[in-house]
Amino acid sequence: MTEATVTAAVATLVAAPEKVRPADAAALDDRPGIGTWIAAMTPEEQADSDVVTQLLFGERVLVEEVRPDGWARVVATGQPAPGLDPRGYPGWIRAAHLAGQPAAGDGAPLVVDALSTALARSPGGPAAVSGVVLGTLLTPAGAAVDGWLPVHAAGHADPLWARTDHLAPVPAQPPTGDEALAVARRLLGAVYVWGGLSDLGIDCSGLVHLVWRRLGVELPRDAHDQSTATAVVPRGEERPGDLYFFARPGRRVHHVGIVAEPGRMVHASSVAHRVVEEAMPPERAETLVGAHRV
Repeated sequence: MTEATVTAAVATLVAAPEKVRPADAAALDDRPGIGTWIAAMTPEEQADSDVVTQLLFGERVLVEEVRPDGWARVVATGQPAPGLDPRGYPGWIRAAHLAGQPAAGDGAPLVVDALSTALARSPGGPAAVSGVVLGTLLTPAGAAVDGWLPVHAAGHADPLWARTDHLAPVPAQPPTGDEALAVARRLLGAVYVWGGLSDLGIDCSGLVHLVWRRLGVELPRDAHDQSTATAVVPRGEERPGDLYFFARPGRRVHHVGIVAEPGRMVHASSVAHRVVEEAMPPERAETLVGAHRV
């Protein structure tokens, strides 16, 4: 088994290559076009696919198998999935979206705080990697120059350059609920996409995972695992930044939202087909199973 690093700004992980649809071609191209992929799908295709999650630039994976047809079976160690694999989220990714690990960094990692940015070949120069998204971790490779910071980048022999005003330190302290809610609100309007993990398209548990990733906290990727990794809050005592979980009778948790105030939440809604902030709809209230705190 080897380790590798994601070189695409946003790479797509699927459950089985054999189930990939023609509609997924743009996401799986050697230079994936996530926006093109999402725009070309119908709402039904966006909400129902074999995509399990997405990986962001620089994420580490364990590579278990590489097939001659260019598919690699991996485990994404930064996206916990205890119900699937104790090491991380398992699935298949295009081998073209992976490379060996970059050099060790020259300082503490930074996190992308812009919804989208580019990594340039030189300060202010042409983009080498476009569409690097909120929550991506980058490791400095030297001192800043004219508002640009060199960062290590897998798949590139030389450091790439990121705008310093698009970066932030990874928080050293646990975030407050208000901080989490503020990040979630920045994603309002993002399209609902099953398995999505960026402002281009995201699902309910992806929203929760990405918000806390931006704030330096590693939460599981799926809603049912998020519910077991967080602490139950008595109903009526929930506060902004807590989580509402939803499940049908006798079934495991299938949906999650971020509390804006009691009875109101920010969530990636498959009904509205967007990330929305709204009072809890009656059909959601019927399946509410509790509030939790990270």
